[in-house]
Amino acid sequence: MTVQEARAAGKGIAAAALRPFASLQEPGGFRALFVSNIAFFTGAWSITFVLGWMVYEQTHSEVDLAVFTSVRLAPLLLGPLAGVLSDRFERRRLLLVASAWSLVATAAIAALATAGNPAYPALLAAGLAIGIAQSPSQPARAALAAELVEPALLSNANALNSLVFSSTMMLGPAVGGVLVSAFGAPAALWVTAAWYAASFISMQRVPADRPRVTEHHDGAWRMLADGARDILRIRVVSAVLAITILANTLVFSISSGFMPVFARDVLSLDAAGLGALMTCWGVGGTAGSLIVAGLGDFQRKGAVFLGGTALMGLMFALFGLTTAPWLAFLLLTCTGLVSSTFGVLQTTLILSATPPQLQGRAMGLQELAIGAMPLAALLVGATAHVVGIGLTTFLFGMLLAVLLVVIAVTVPALLRYDGVAADRASHA
Repeated sequence: MTVQEARAAGKGIAAAALRPFASLQEPGGFRALFVSNIAFFTGAWSITFVLGWMVYEQTHSEVDLAVFTSVRLAPLLLGPLAGVLSDRFERRRLLLVASAWSLVATAAIAALATAGNPAYPALLAAGLAIGIAQSPSQPARAALAAELVEPALLSNANALNSLVFSSTMMLGPAVGGVLVSAFGAPAALWVTAAWYAASFISMQRVPADRPRVTEHHDGAWRMLADGARDILRIRVVSAVLAITILANTLVFSISSGFMPVFARDVLSLDAAGLGALMTCWGVGGTAGSLIVAGLGDFQRKGAVFLGGTALMGLMFALFGLTTAPWLAFLLLTCTGLVSSTFGVLQTTLILSATPPQLQGRAMGLQELAIGAMPLAALLVGATAHVVGIGLTTFLFGMLLAVLLVVIAVTVPALLRYDGVAADRASHA
């Protein structure tokens, strides 16, 4: 091999290694948003873990934990209104407010925990406060990313955002578990407050939003009603939203709120073990998101979305049957790996099928679909109280896989959808 050939081969390897991070190499501010998202979601996963552990340690009740989870996730129901705000106001400022609110709320519960053991109602209030900051900001977060990158890099940017979500799912609980075990919950909460401060600082480096495609003079409710009508007429979008409801009802309501029950009652793990358990999903999700990011603007995104989500349900169902920690760790890693197709492509498909002036409200409807989790958590808690969390997980995971087959048969347009703007008209 000549020197020139060696250099060319080296450049090819370097280009392949950097391909999953293509959107971070472009100007426009997405890199600063990416860093802010890392800090924000590390804080979100960490405080979810710490507060959930504190609730179950205090109450030893699946029902009380289900109530906490429902309260924590209830602000998801504000998604459509948040989507209107995202289409109407500067998204960067909305996210700055979200980071600042999270910082203040976390510092408040950390101070209470430092002074003594907070009562259950205080933990509920803290969960609600964090949910108010996190959930309604998601439409602005996703729509802002679509503004900051070129259309060809949208799938890559969403994959990197999903990478943030899965890697912080790994980092947040792991750090939280170690801190709770070594120093106690108050220290873990103060560290979480620092994460939110870092998110606020990085968000200040994101440039102000570009001008909107159209100026909105209608009232918020008219914008919401008209936007929802136009968005739901797009068959691909309505199918993706239906799948989002099912996945969050049947899988994520369990994985986000009931891991403490698995850790203590099924697998006999302590706080550090719970952190490791939740980390496994994050490890798999991180690997899967990197794979999807490296694929670039690939075809048949709809089919990959359906298949990966169905496989996620099957893997999670198997996890529900295991009582061996090592096998639970392995199955959750595999579940996280295949769940990355759901996490990345649900947003990519909705944004690519929706006109730019409706993207904030489309993300708001997605947030409302995710809002199935609070009600589902109550259903999971009641079912687990009767048949156990393991059998509940198995039944719910299998049901998700079956229902996705039904959707694939009834909405073939989703199977054929490539996820590019040119497909909007043909699949509307």
